[in-house]
Amino acid sequence: MGSAPHLSIVLPVYDECENLAALAAELDVVPALHGAEIVAVDDGSTDGSLEELRRLARERRHWRVLRLARHAGQSAALVAGWRAARGDIVVTLDADGQNDPADIPRLLAALAETAGLVAAVGVRLERADGAWKRVQSRVANRVRDWVTGHRVRDTGCTLKAMRRDALLRVPAFDGVHRFLPTLLVRDGGRLVEVPVAHRPRRHGRTKYGMWNRAARGLRDAFGVRWLNRRRLPPDWDEVT
Repeated sequence: MGSAPHLSIVLPVYDECENLAALAAELDVVPALHGAEIVAVDDGSTDGSLEELRRLARERRHWRVLRLARHAGQSAALVAGWRAARGDIVVTLDADGQNDPADIPRLLAALAETAGLVAAVGVRLERADGAWKRVQSRVANRVRDWVTGHRVRDTGCTLKAMRRDALLRVPAFDGVHRFLPTLLVRDGGRLVEVPVAHRPRRHGRTKYGMWNRAARGLRDAFGVRWLNRRRLPPDWDEVT
């Protein structure tokens, strides 16, 4: 595939066949993404998403398609994507079209503006979801902040730009995508939050309900707190 790209776009896909062509067309016209690779990870889709991804990859040489052996969830797809990515910077976004690719240059600019930043994470100020889903998200965010001790305005926004070397130091577990900002800064890194757009879903329906937003998120939050409190010192010096 030639020299390694500076930027990798990681796209977790689970039953989003009807949304993929429109999203690919939007990614095509963002100038900041020219020269980037697209790493699409199919998470055991059953609606023809894998075949659509293969079709898109045949038309676009910068697309790569990975396939998980079975449906394993968004965290597994994201981890597979950023491990396979070749760019120094990794951008993640949802495949359902609710994230706007036109926001990616703003995240990249924010990440480049200040030395020492490990991530620029999106904050959806105006949600295009129903009232009940917005309430669930607000409650889940506040509970996670309280348990982990790290305030993040919108942990559920997949649209993020992150340095790959920092991502590779994040422990991989089912549910890690809900805590990426907290885990990225655990070794002293810093991040910036950037307002981004949020759009109505074009096709299909959300994959998340009350159970996997609340109960699992609370359980995982206590696990992240345990992990952070037992973090080993990251730095050392040779003195002789």
